[in-house]
Amino acid sequence: MIDPEPLTAHRSVAVAQDPRQSMAVLPDFLQYSLTIFTGKALPQQRSLGWTPTLHLVTATASLVAGVVISALGWVLSGAFLLLLLPGWAMTLHGMRNLRMMVYHQCSHRNMYRNRKLDRAIGHAISSVLVIQNFERYSREHVADHHATKHMTLQDPTVQAFLVSLDMHPTMTRRQMWRRLLGKLVSPRFHTAFAVSRVRSFSKDSAGPEKALALALYGTAAAAATLTGTWPALLAVWLVPLVPLFQISNTLRLCVKHTFPERGREDRHSRAYFASLSNAIFIGDRTPAPELSAGRRALAWSRWTLRMLFVHAPTRYLVLTGDTVVHDYHHRHPRSTDWSNYIFARQQDAAEAEAAGDLNRPPYQEVWGLVPAISHVFDSLAAADADEFDVHRLKSVSKRELFAAFDD
Repeated sequence: MIDPEPLTAHRSVAVAQDPRQSMAVLPDFLQYSLTIFTGKALPQQRSLGWTPTLHLVTATASLVAGVVISALGWVLSGAFLLLLLPGWAMTLHGMRNLRMMVYHQCSHRNMYRNRKLDRAIGHAISSVLVIQNFERYSREHVADHHATKHMTLQDPTVQAFLVSLDMHPTMTRRQMWRRLLGKLVSPRFHTAFAVSRVRSFSKDSAGPEKALALALYGTAAAAATLTGTWPALLAVWLVPLVPLFQISNTLRLCVKHTFPERGREDRHSRAYFASLSNAIFIGDRTPAPELSAGRRALAWSRWTLRMLFVHAPTRYLVLTGDTVVHDYHHRHPRSTDWSNYIFARQQDAAEAEAAGDLNRPPYQEVWGLVPAISHVFDSLAAADADEFDVHRLKSVSKRELFAAFDD
């Protein structure tokens, strides 16, 4: 549920409204960890001084460590095969942070603000992850996902909903959920998705991208063939690269942006574009202190289990990095402080609230992955069916409509 109202300074009301504020009752040494976990800082917290290099290094380290752990589990076999689970998680986390933060910022020429360096990093990431080639992604992302085409038929995000997920304004929230869950476990969907990744990578990709991809995957295939280790390659690398990456991608897509309301006349205003994005914070309110001792113990147990087994996987595997505050990026796509995303948004939100200016509308937020997906599905269900008619796509977009998967 969206709660756009500003937080009150009164602690009891703030705790009732905001899960993050309620967590202030926990020990101080946990507070910065909870900020990273939830994606939302407490008002008094200050930036941790993150840098682009930190995000690049930690994402790469996560990917490498995950591959090593998975390989170790595979070699030792037996009960050690359970190491594949944390190995896959770490590999996927690294892949998604490379894609969602580093590659994305490089496409805006905003990673290091050095065109050659950002392009080189972008080429390397697209080659390793086999995603849309960097030059094309940069061009289409900036032109069709930002500016006036945002959340129109020309936007790759909209096309992904209408084509890849086959969701439309005539459907109900329940129908969309069924379709989403069906897609996530569908071999046909994952095969089409994987094929589309290869095609979108190879079409007009730069020479260095093609060369690096051929070198990496050619060498891996040759080594696996010579040593008879294809099962290991499939288990250690291709499982996180294909089905797990695509599941994370699809779930992320479903919370990325809301569809515009019918009949809005301010289609070029800042308030309009701001209304199409919201933060997705992670976590639950802590139990009320007035509960009896027994009920409070049960409530804290439930809260802990949900944080560990529901919200932690969401944050680590789906809403990685700065995706929790993607709304800040759409307000400030060239922000030099993007690497401090949590605190940059917090400051901007406070300034927007204090300004009371239509050009700086208040930020909005949803708590939890499932409520965030339902919020987007509700916006699509209420959207103008004529405006988002899938049959009009060919007349307004030249992009190939093969399993669009922009995220």
